[in-house]
Amino acid sequence: METVSSLALKSAAAYPGKMAVKDKDRSFSYKEFIERAKALAAYFHDLRLEKGDRIGILMSNRLEHIELDIAVALSGLIKVPLNYRLHPKEHKYMVEDAGLALFIGDQELIDAIGDEVPSVYVGDDYEKIISEYKGQTFVEDVHEDDLFAIMYTSGTTGNPKGVMLSHRNIISGALSLAQVCEVDYTDIIGHVAPLTHGSNFLSHVAWLYGSTQVVYDNFEPEAFLNYLSEDRISILFLVPTMVNLMIQHPSFDSGKLSTVKSINMAGSPIAASKLQEALDKAGSIFVETYGQVEAPMCITMMPRNEIHNHLESCGRLGIFVDVKIVDEANQEVATGEVGEIICKGSLVMKGYWNNEKATSETLRDGWLHTGDLGWLDSEGYMHIVDRKKDVIISGGVNIYPREVEEVLNLHTGVKETCVIGVPDDKWGENIVAYVVSNGKKEVTVESLLSLCKENLASFKKPKEIFIVEELPKSSYGKILKRELIKQHLGVAK
Repeated sequence: METVSSLALKSAAAYPGKMAVKDKDRSFSYKEFIERAKALAAYFHDLRLEKGDRIGILMSNRLEHIELDIAVALSGLIKVPLNYRLHPKEHKYMVEDAGLALFIGDQELIDAIGDEVPSVYVGDDYEKIISEYKGQTFVEDVHEDDLFAIMYTSGTTGNPKGVMLSHRNIISGALSLAQVCEVDYTDIIGHVAPLTHGSNFLSHVAWLYGSTQVVYDNFEPEAFLNYLSEDRISILFLVPTMVNLMIQHPSFDSGKLSTVKSINMAGSPIAASKLQEALDKAGSIFVETYGQVEAPMCITMMPRNEIHNHLESCGRLGIFVDVKIVDEANQEVATGEVGEIICKGSLVMKGYWNNEKATSETLRDGWLHTGDLGWLDSEGYMHIVDRKKDVIISGGVNIYPREVEEVLNLHTGVKETCVIGVPDDKWGENIVAYVVSNGKKEVTVESLLSLCKENLASFKKPKEIFIVEELPKSSYGKILKRELIKQHLGVAK
Protein backbone atom coordinates (compact mmCIF):
# COMPACT_ATOMS: atom_id res chain seq x y z
CA MET A 1 0.00 0.00 0.00
CA GLU A 2 1.04 3.61 -0.59
CA THR A 3 1.55 6.48 1.87
CA VAL A 4 -0.45 9.70 2.12
CA SER A 5 2.32 11.73 0.47
CA SER A 6 3.03 9.24 -2.32
CA LEU A 7 -0.60 9.37 -3.40
CA ALA A 8 -0.63 13.18 -3.32
CA LEU A 9 2.56 13.33 -5.39
CA LYS A 10 0.99 11.08 -8.02
CA SER A 11 -2.11 13.28 -8.19
CA ALA A 12 0.10 16.33 -8.67
CA ALA A 13 2.03 14.60 -11.45
CA ALA A 14 -1.21 13.63 -13.19
CA TYR A 15 -3.06 16.95 -12.72
CA PRO A 16 -0.45 19.73 -12.26
CA GLY A 17 -2.70 22.52 -13.53
CA LYS A 18 -5.88 21.43 -11.77
CA MET A 19 -7.01 23.33 -8.68
CA ALA A 20 -5.99 21.31 -5.62
CA VAL A 21 -7.35 23.41 -2.79
CA LYS A 22 -9.04 26.75 -2.20
CA ASP A 23 -10.68 28.79 0.53
CA LYS A 24 -12.48 32.14 0.42
CA ASP A 25 -9.27 34.08 -0.28
CA ARG A 26 -6.77 31.74 -1.98
CA SER A 27 -6.47 28.86 -4.40
CA PHE A 28 -3.53 26.67 -5.47
CA SER A 29 -3.08 24.30 -8.38
CA TYR A 30 -1.70 20.83 -7.69
CA LYS A 31 1.71 21.98 -8.88
CA GLU A 32 1.68 24.98 -6.52
CA PHE A 33 0.22 22.94 -3.67
CA ILE A 34 2.93 20.28 -3.83
CA GLU A 35 5.64 22.94 -4.11
CA ARG A 36 4.34 24.49 -0.88
CA ALA A 37 4.24 21.11 0.89
CA LYS A 38 7.77 20.29 -0.27
CA ALA A 39 9.04 23.67 0.97
CA LEU A 40 7.55 22.97 4.40
CA ALA A 41 9.17 19.52 4.44
CA ALA A 42 12.55 21.13 3.67
CA TYR A 43 11.99 23.58 6.52
CA PHE A 44 11.20 20.73 8.95
CA HIS A 45 14.40 18.99 7.91
CA ASP A 46 16.39 22.20 8.40
CA LEU A 47 15.01 22.36 11.97
CA ARG A 48 16.57 18.91 12.49
CA LEU A 49 13.20 17.31 13.10
CA GLU A 50 13.51 13.55 12.83
CA LYS A 51 11.19 10.81 11.65
CA GLY A 52 8.56 10.17 14.33
CA ASP A 53 8.69 13.66 15.87
CA ARG A 54 5.29 15.19 16.55
CA ILE A 55 3.97 18.44 15.09
CA GLY A 56 0.94 20.03 16.73
CA ILE A 57 -1.60 21.72 14.44
CA LEU A 58 -4.00 24.16 16.07
CA MET A 59 -6.04 26.46 13.87
CA SER A 60 -9.53 27.04 12.58
CA ASN A 61 -10.58 25.53 9.25
CA ARG A 62 -7.93 26.68 6.78
CA LEU A 63 -6.36 25.15 3.70
CA GLU A 64 -3.05 24.90 5.60
CA HIS A 65 -4.47 21.77 7.27
CA ILE A 66 -4.42 20.01 3.92
CA GLU A 67 -0.95 21.03 2.76
CA LEU A 68 0.50 20.26 6.20
CA ASP A 69 -0.82 16.72 5.87
CA ILE A 70 1.44 16.25 2.86
CA ALA A 71 4.42 18.10 4.32
CA VAL A 72 4.25 15.98 7.48
CA ALA A 73 3.88 12.78 5.45
CA LEU A 74 6.86 13.65 3.23
CA SER A 75 8.96 14.22 6.34
CA GLY A 76 8.01 11.05 8.19
CA LEU A 77 6.69 13.20 11.02
CA ILE A 78 3.48 12.66 12.99
CA LYS A 79 0.78 15.30 13.02
CA VAL A 80 -1.22 15.98 16.18
CA PRO A 81 -4.34 17.94 15.19
CA LEU A 82 -5.99 19.80 18.07
CA ASN A 83 -9.59 20.96 17.99
CA TYR A 84 -9.56 24.76 18.10
CA ARG A 85 -12.89 24.85 19.98
CA LEU A 86 -11.43 23.19 23.08
CA HIS A 87 -10.22 25.10 26.14
CA PRO A 88 -6.48 25.92 26.39
CA LYS A 89 -6.24 23.70 29.49
CA GLU A 90 -7.52 20.76 27.42
CA HIS A 91 -4.99 21.59 24.72
CA LYS A 92 -2.20 21.74 27.27
CA TYR A 93 -2.77 18.16 28.37
CA MET A 94 -2.56 16.93 24.76
CA VAL A 95 0.52 19.03 24.00
CA GLU A 96 2.35 17.59 27.00
CA ASP A 97 1.16 14.03 26.38
CA ALA A 98 2.22 14.08 22.72
CA GLY A 99 5.60 15.69 23.42
CA LEU A 100 5.43 18.14 20.53
CA ALA A 101 8.58 19.22 18.74
CA LEU A 102 6.83 22.05 16.88
CA PHE A 103 3.51 23.87 16.93
CA ILE A 104 1.85 25.36 13.83
CA GLY A 105 -1.39 27.35 13.88
CA ASP A 106 -3.26 30.49 14.87
CA GLN A 107 -1.18 32.69 17.19
CA GLU A 108 -3.97 33.50 19.64
CA LEU A 109 -4.82 29.82 20.08
CA ILE A 110 -1.23 28.67 20.57
CA ASP A 111 -0.30 31.56 22.88
CA ALA A 112 -3.33 30.87 25.08
CA ILE A 113 -1.86 27.48 26.04
CA GLY A 114 1.25 29.10 27.50
CA ASP A 115 3.57 26.25 26.52
CA GLU A 116 7.21 26.62 25.50
CA VAL A 117 6.99 24.53 22.32
CA PRO A 118 8.64 26.27 19.31
CA SER A 119 5.87 27.67 17.15
CA VAL A 120 5.09 28.89 13.66
CA TYR A 121 2.04 31.11 13.26
CA VAL A 122 -0.04 30.82 10.11
CA GLY A 123 -0.11 34.02 8.13
CA ASP A 124 3.01 36.07 7.42
CA ASP A 125 5.46 33.83 9.34
CA TYR A 126 4.21 30.67 7.67
CA GLU A 127 4.19 32.20 4.17
CA LYS A 128 7.70 33.58 4.67
CA ILE A 129 8.97 30.05 5.40
CA ILE A 130 7.36 28.70 2.24
CA SER A 131 8.84 31.54 0.20
CA GLU A 132 12.33 30.99 1.62
CA TYR A 133 12.30 27.21 1.05
CA LYS A 134 10.50 27.19 -2.27
CA GLY A 135 12.22 24.86 -4.71
CA GLN A 136 13.74 22.74 -1.94
CA THR A 137 12.42 19.49 -0.55
CA PHE A 138 13.17 16.62 1.76
CA VAL A 139 11.61 13.18 1.46
CA GLU A 140 11.98 10.69 4.31
CA ASP A 141 11.79 6.92 3.84
CA VAL A 142 8.21 6.34 5.02
CA HIS A 143 6.27 3.07 5.02
CA GLU A 144 2.57 2.32 5.16
CA ASP A 145 2.70 1.11 8.77
CA ASP A 146 4.53 4.21 10.01
CA LEU A 147 2.49 6.62 12.09
CA PHE A 148 0.87 9.52 10.27
CA ALA A 149 -1.25 11.04 13.05
CA ILE A 150 -2.06 10.99 16.74
CA MET A 151 -5.69 12.07 17.08
CA TYR A 152 -7.10 12.64 20.54
CA THR A 153 -10.47 11.27 21.61
CA SER A 154 -13.03 13.57 23.21
CA GLY A 155 -12.14 12.48 26.73
CA THR A 156 -15.73 12.45 28.04
CA THR A 157 -14.85 9.82 30.68
CA GLY A 158 -11.37 11.02 31.65
CA ASN A 159 -8.29 12.40 29.95
CA PRO A 160 -8.40 12.13 26.16
CA LYS A 161 -6.45 9.27 24.61
CA GLY A 162 -4.11 9.73 21.64
CA VAL A 163 -5.17 7.37 18.87
CA MET A 164 -2.19 6.28 16.76
CA LEU A 165 -3.12 6.10 13.07
CA SER A 166 -0.77 4.84 10.38
CA HIS A 167 -0.68 5.69 6.69
CA ARG A 168 -2.33 2.31 6.10
CA ASN A 169 -5.20 3.26 8.45
CA ILE A 170 -5.73 6.60 6.71
CA ILE A 171 -5.67 5.16 3.18
CA SER A 172 -7.98 2.29 4.14
CA GLY A 173 -10.44 4.87 5.42
CA ALA A 174 -10.09 6.96 2.27
CA LEU A 175 -10.71 3.99 -0.01
CA SER A 176 -13.78 3.06 2.03
CA LEU A 177 -15.18 6.60 1.89
CA ALA A 178 -14.50 6.81 -1.84
CA GLN A 179 -16.58 3.69 -2.34
CA VAL A 180 -19.59 4.61 -0.20
CA CYS A 181 -19.66 8.25 -1.40
CA GLU A 182 -19.32 7.10 -5.04
CA VAL A 183 -16.45 9.50 -5.69
CA ASP A 184 -15.14 9.92 -9.24
CA TYR A 185 -12.61 12.13 -11.03
CA THR A 186 -15.03 15.03 -11.49
CA ASP A 187 -15.97 15.50 -7.84
CA ILE A 188 -15.26 18.58 -5.74
CA ILE A 189 -14.91 17.93 -2.00
CA GLY A 190 -16.13 20.53 0.50
CA HIS A 191 -14.99 20.91 4.11
CA VAL A 192 -17.09 22.81 6.65
CA ALA A 193 -16.85 20.35 9.54
CA PRO A 194 -13.54 20.57 11.45
CA LEU A 195 -10.47 19.45 9.49
CA THR A 196 -9.05 18.21 12.79
CA HIS A 197 -11.53 15.35 12.76
CA GLY A 198 -14.11 13.73 10.46
CA SER A 199 -13.71 15.98 7.46
CA ASN A 200 -9.97 15.30 7.40
CA PHE A 201 -10.57 11.62 6.69
CA LEU A 202 -12.59 12.67 3.64
CA SER A 203 -9.75 14.99 2.63
CA HIS A 204 -7.50 12.04 1.86
CA VAL A 205 -9.96 10.75 -0.73
CA ALA A 206 -8.70 13.62 -2.92
CA TRP A 207 -5.30 11.95 -3.39
CA LEU A 208 -7.00 8.96 -5.05
CA TYR A 209 -8.62 11.08 -7.77
CA GLY A 210 -6.77 14.39 -8.00
CA SER A 211 -9.88 16.08 -6.59
CA THR A 212 -10.33 19.76 -5.82
CA GLN A 213 -10.98 20.57 -2.15
CA VAL A 214 -12.75 23.69 -0.88
CA VAL A 215 -12.35 24.77 2.75
CA TYR A 216 -14.98 26.83 4.61
CA ASP A 217 -14.12 28.49 7.91
CA ASN A 218 -17.56 28.37 9.53
CA PHE A 219 -21.00 26.79 9.22
CA GLU A 220 -23.98 29.12 8.88
CA PRO A 221 -26.78 27.17 7.16
CA GLU A 222 -28.13 29.82 4.78
CA ALA A 223 -24.73 31.13 3.63
CA PHE A 224 -23.32 27.61 3.41
CA LEU A 225 -26.04 26.51 0.99
CA ASN A 226 -25.10 29.41 -1.26
CA TYR A 227 -21.43 28.42 -1.13
CA LEU A 228 -22.26 24.83 -2.08
CA SER A 229 -24.06 26.00 -5.18
CA GLU A 230 -21.42 28.57 -6.16
CA ASP A 231 -18.47 26.20 -5.69
CA ARG A 232 -20.29 23.22 -7.21
CA ILE A 233 -19.50 20.99 -4.23
CA SER A 234 -20.43 17.36 -4.81
CA ILE A 235 -18.99 15.48 -1.79
CA LEU A 236 -19.29 16.52 1.88
CA PHE A 237 -18.92 15.28 5.44
CA LEU A 238 -21.47 16.64 7.93
CA VAL A 239 -22.41 15.57 11.43
CA PRO A 240 -26.18 15.00 11.96
CA THR A 241 -26.47 18.24 13.95
CA MET A 242 -25.33 20.21 10.89
CA VAL A 243 -27.76 18.34 8.64
CA ASN A 244 -30.57 19.09 11.09
CA LEU A 245 -29.71 22.79 11.22
CA MET A 246 -29.50 22.99 7.44
CA ILE A 247 -32.76 21.29 6.51
CA GLN A 248 -34.76 22.96 9.31
CA HIS A 249 -33.55 26.45 8.47
CA PRO A 250 -36.47 28.66 7.35
CA SER A 251 -34.74 29.53 4.09
CA PHE A 252 -33.71 25.96 3.20
CA ASP A 253 -33.79 25.47 -0.56
CA SER A 254 -33.07 21.97 -1.83
CA GLY A 255 -32.29 23.45 -5.25
CA LYS A 256 -29.01 24.72 -3.83
CA LEU A 257 -27.95 21.10 -3.29
CA SER A 258 -28.24 20.36 -7.00
CA THR A 259 -24.49 19.72 -7.42
CA VAL A 260 -24.23 17.54 -4.29
CA LYS A 261 -23.87 13.81 -4.94
CA SER A 262 -23.11 12.51 -1.45
CA ILE A 263 -23.22 13.90 2.08
CA ASN A 264 -21.51 11.51 4.46
CA MET A 265 -23.41 11.71 7.73
CA ALA A 266 -21.34 10.40 10.62
CA GLY A 267 -19.98 11.29 14.03
CA SER A 268 -23.13 10.54 16.03
CA PRO A 269 -26.40 8.64 15.56
CA ILE A 270 -29.39 10.19 13.82
CA ALA A 271 -32.98 9.27 14.69
CA ALA A 272 -34.84 7.42 11.94
CA SER A 273 -37.57 10.09 11.87
CA LYS A 274 -35.00 12.89 11.45
CA LEU A 275 -33.21 10.94 8.72
CA GLN A 276 -36.50 10.48 6.89
CA GLU A 277 -37.15 14.21 7.14
CA ALA A 278 -33.70 14.93 5.67
CA LEU A 279 -34.34 12.54 2.78
CA ASP A 280 -37.77 14.04 2.14
CA LYS A 281 -36.40 17.57 2.03
CA ALA A 282 -33.01 17.09 0.40
CA GLY A 283 -33.37 13.92 -1.64
CA SER A 284 -31.25 10.78 -1.87
CA ILE A 285 -27.90 12.41 -1.26
CA PHE A 286 -27.06 11.00 2.18
CA VAL A 287 -24.76 8.12 2.98
CA GLU A 288 -24.02 6.87 6.47
CA THR A 289 -20.87 5.45 7.95
CA TYR A 290 -20.20 4.13 11.42
CA GLY A 291 -16.75 4.19 12.90
CA GLN A 292 -14.55 5.65 15.61
CA VAL A 293 -11.29 7.58 15.64
CA GLU A 294 -9.81 4.17 16.49
CA ALA A 295 -11.23 2.79 13.21
CA PRO A 296 -11.78 5.87 11.06
CA MET A 297 -15.25 6.33 9.65
CA CYS A 298 -16.00 3.03 7.95
CA ILE A 299 -16.59 0.02 10.18
CA THR A 300 -19.93 -0.07 8.36
CA MET A 301 -21.18 1.79 5.28
CA MET A 302 -24.65 2.64 3.99
CA PRO A 303 -24.81 3.88 0.36
CA ARG A 304 -27.40 6.41 -0.73
CA ASN A 305 -29.42 3.95 -2.82
CA GLU A 306 -30.07 1.75 0.25
CA ILE A 307 -30.64 4.29 3.00
CA HIS A 308 -34.38 4.77 2.33
CA ASN A 309 -35.13 1.16 3.19
CA HIS A 310 -32.84 0.92 6.21
CA LEU A 311 -33.41 4.08 8.24
CA GLU A 312 -32.54 2.41 11.54
CA SER A 313 -29.31 0.79 10.33
CA CYS A 314 -25.82 2.23 9.83
CA GLY A 315 -25.05 -0.06 6.92
CA ARG A 316 -23.14 -3.22 6.15
CA LEU A 317 -19.59 -4.31 6.80
CA GLY A 318 -16.87 -1.98 5.50
CA ILE A 319 -14.25 -3.25 3.08
CA PHE A 320 -11.22 -3.02 5.39
CA VAL A 321 -12.56 -4.64 8.57
CA ASP A 322 -13.83 -7.90 9.96
CA VAL A 323 -16.66 -7.45 12.46
CA LYS A 324 -18.17 -9.61 15.19
CA ILE A 325 -20.89 -9.08 17.80
CA VAL A 326 -19.86 -10.65 21.11
CA ASP A 327 -21.26 -11.17 24.60
CA GLU A 328 -19.61 -10.45 27.95
CA ALA A 329 -17.63 -13.68 27.65
CA ASN A 330 -16.30 -12.53 24.26
CA GLN A 331 -18.32 -15.21 22.48
CA GLU A 332 -19.97 -14.38 19.18
CA VAL A 333 -23.75 -14.05 19.49
CA ALA A 334 -26.41 -15.23 17.05
CA THR A 335 -27.86 -13.05 14.29
CA GLY A 336 -30.34 -10.61 15.80
CA GLU A 337 -28.86 -10.72 19.29
CA VAL A 338 -27.38 -7.63 20.93
CA GLY A 339 -23.72 -7.58 21.93
CA GLU A 340 -20.58 -5.46 21.75
CA ILE A 341 -19.29 -4.58 18.29
CA ILE A 342 -15.65 -5.59 17.81
CA CYS A 343 -13.56 -5.33 14.66
CA LYS A 344 -10.07 -5.84 13.26
CA GLY A 345 -8.32 -5.07 9.99
CA SER A 346 -6.22 -2.44 8.24
CA LEU A 347 -8.67 0.28 9.33
CA VAL A 348 -7.97 -0.31 13.03
CA MET A 349 -5.51 1.89 14.94
CA LYS A 350 -2.10 0.77 16.15
CA GLY A 351 -3.00 1.66 19.76
CA TYR A 352 -3.07 4.62 22.16
CA TRP A 353 -0.06 6.88 22.48
CA ASN A 354 1.73 6.54 25.83
CA ASN A 355 -1.11 4.42 27.21
CA GLU A 356 -0.38 0.69 27.21
CA LYS A 357 -3.16 0.01 29.75
CA ALA A 358 -5.88 1.54 27.58
CA THR A 359 -4.42 -0.16 24.50
CA SER A 360 -4.50 -3.61 26.10
CA GLU A 361 -8.06 -3.04 27.33
CA THR A 362 -9.33 -1.90 23.92
CA LEU A 363 -7.23 -3.99 21.52
CA ARG A 364 -7.46 -7.67 22.43
CA ASP A 365 -5.92 -10.24 20.09
CA GLY A 366 -6.04 -7.63 17.36
CA TRP A 367 -9.75 -6.94 17.85
CA LEU A 368 -10.89 -3.39 18.64
CA HIS A 369 -13.55 -3.45 21.33
CA THR A 370 -15.63 -0.43 20.39
CA GLY A 371 -17.78 -0.14 23.52
CA ASP A 372 -20.82 0.11 21.23
CA LEU A 373 -23.71 -2.32 21.46
CA GLY A 374 -25.39 -3.48 18.29
CA TRP A 375 -26.87 -6.39 16.36
CA LEU A 376 -26.72 -7.71 12.82
CA ASP A 377 -29.87 -8.59 10.90
CA SER A 378 -30.21 -11.52 8.50
CA GLU A 379 -29.18 -9.33 5.53
CA GLY A 380 -25.96 -8.21 7.21
CA TYR A 381 -27.07 -4.69 8.19
CA MET A 382 -25.70 -3.33 11.46
CA HIS A 383 -28.05 -1.76 14.02
CA ILE A 384 -26.42 0.34 16.74
CA VAL A 385 -28.28 0.03 20.03
CA ASP A 386 -26.24 2.26 22.33
CA ARG A 387 -22.94 2.82 24.02
CA LYS A 388 -22.27 -0.03 26.43
CA LYS A 389 -21.68 2.43 29.26
CA ASP A 390 -24.98 4.27 28.56
CA VAL A 391 -27.30 1.28 29.01
CA ILE A 392 -29.85 1.98 31.76
CA ILE A 393 -30.50 -0.89 34.19
CA SER A 394 -33.85 -0.38 35.91
CA GLY A 395 -35.35 -3.15 38.03
CA GLY A 396 -32.70 -5.50 36.70
CA VAL A 397 -33.77 -4.95 33.08
CA ASN A 398 -31.55 -3.43 30.37
CA ILE A 399 -33.07 -0.38 28.69
CA TYR A 400 -31.37 1.22 25.70
CA PRO A 401 -31.67 5.04 25.69
CA ARG A 402 -31.60 5.22 21.92
CA GLU A 403 -34.80 3.17 21.68
CA VAL A 404 -36.60 5.74 23.83
CA GLU A 405 -35.04 8.63 21.93
CA GLU A 406 -36.30 7.21 18.62
CA VAL A 407 -39.88 7.34 19.97
CA LEU A 408 -39.55 10.89 21.34
CA ASN A 409 -38.15 12.02 17.99
CA LEU A 410 -41.39 10.93 16.31
CA HIS A 411 -42.96 14.14 17.64
CA THR A 412 -42.94 16.67 14.80
CA GLY A 413 -42.12 19.47 17.24
CA VAL A 414 -38.96 17.80 18.55
CA LYS A 415 -35.54 18.92 17.32
CA GLU A 416 -33.39 16.54 19.37
CA THR A 417 -33.50 14.40 22.50
CA CYS A 418 -31.27 12.77 25.06
CA VAL A 419 -32.32 9.98 27.42
CA ILE A 420 -30.24 9.25 30.53
CA GLY A 421 -30.29 6.96 33.52
CA VAL A 422 -30.13 8.50 36.98
CA PRO A 423 -29.67 6.69 40.32
CA ASP A 424 -32.78 5.45 42.13
CA ASP A 425 -32.85 3.65 45.49
CA LYS A 426 -35.71 1.34 44.53
CA TRP A 427 -35.08 0.54 40.85
CA GLY A 428 -31.34 1.09 40.57
CA GLU A 429 -31.81 3.66 37.81
CA ASN A 430 -34.68 5.75 36.51
CA ILE A 431 -35.18 6.91 32.92
CA VAL A 432 -35.08 10.68 32.39
CA ALA A 433 -35.54 12.42 29.04
CA TYR A 434 -34.42 15.86 27.91
CA VAL A 435 -36.05 17.30 24.80
CA VAL A 436 -35.34 20.36 22.63
CA SER A 437 -38.20 21.84 20.60
CA ASN A 438 -37.75 22.86 16.96
CA GLY A 439 -40.26 25.70 17.38
CA LYS A 440 -42.54 24.42 14.62
CA LYS A 441 -45.12 22.74 16.82
CA GLU A 442 -45.88 22.94 20.52
CA VAL A 443 -44.19 20.23 22.56
CA THR A 444 -45.61 19.30 25.95
CA VAL A 445 -44.61 16.71 28.49
CA GLU A 446 -48.09 15.19 28.17
CA SER A 447 -47.83 14.74 24.40
CA LEU A 448 -44.42 13.12 24.75
CA LEU A 449 -45.62 10.74 27.45
CA SER A 450 -48.56 9.83 25.24
CA LEU A 451 -46.15 8.95 22.42
CA CYS A 452 -44.17 6.74 24.77
CA LYS A 453 -47.33 5.02 25.99
CA GLU A 454 -48.28 4.26 22.37
CA ASN A 455 -44.87 2.91 21.35
CA LEU A 456 -43.01 1.57 24.38
CA ALA A 457 -43.46 -0.98 27.13
CA SER A 458 -44.40 0.72 30.38
CA PHE A 459 -41.03 0.00 32.06
CA LYS A 460 -39.24 1.89 29.25
CA LYS A 461 -41.21 5.12 29.64
CA PRO A 462 -39.30 8.07 31.11
CA LYS A 463 -40.16 8.87 34.70
CA GLU A 464 -39.41 12.54 34.01
CA ILE A 465 -39.25 14.62 30.84
CA PHE A 466 -37.67 18.06 30.70
CA ILE A 467 -38.14 20.43 27.77
CA VAL A 468 -35.01 22.61 27.48
CA GLU A 469 -33.49 25.22 25.19
CA GLU A 470 -30.38 23.18 24.36
CA LEU A 471 -28.37 20.10 25.23
CA PRO A 472 -24.69 20.05 26.23
CA LYS A 473 -22.54 19.16 23.23
CA SER A 474 -18.94 18.56 22.36
CA SER A 475 -17.11 20.82 19.93
CA TYR A 476 -17.89 18.24 17.25
CA GLY A 477 -21.65 18.46 17.84
CA LYS A 478 -22.08 15.26 19.86
CA ILE A 479 -24.55 15.34 22.74
CA LEU A 480 -22.64 14.83 26.00
CA LYS A 481 -24.71 12.39 28.05
CA ARG A 482 -22.18 12.32 30.89
CA GLU A 483 -22.36 16.11 31.18
CA LEU A 484 -26.16 16.06 31.09
CA ILE A 485 -26.24 13.50 33.90
CA LYS A 486 -23.94 15.73 35.98
CA GLN A 487 -26.16 18.73 35.32
CA HIS A 488 -29.29 16.76 36.18
CA LEU A 489 -27.88 15.46 39.45
CA GLY A 490 -26.67 18.92 40.34
CA VAL A 491 -30.17 20.31 39.84
CA ALA A 492 -31.71 17.38 41.72
CA LYS A 493 -29.51 18.02 44.75
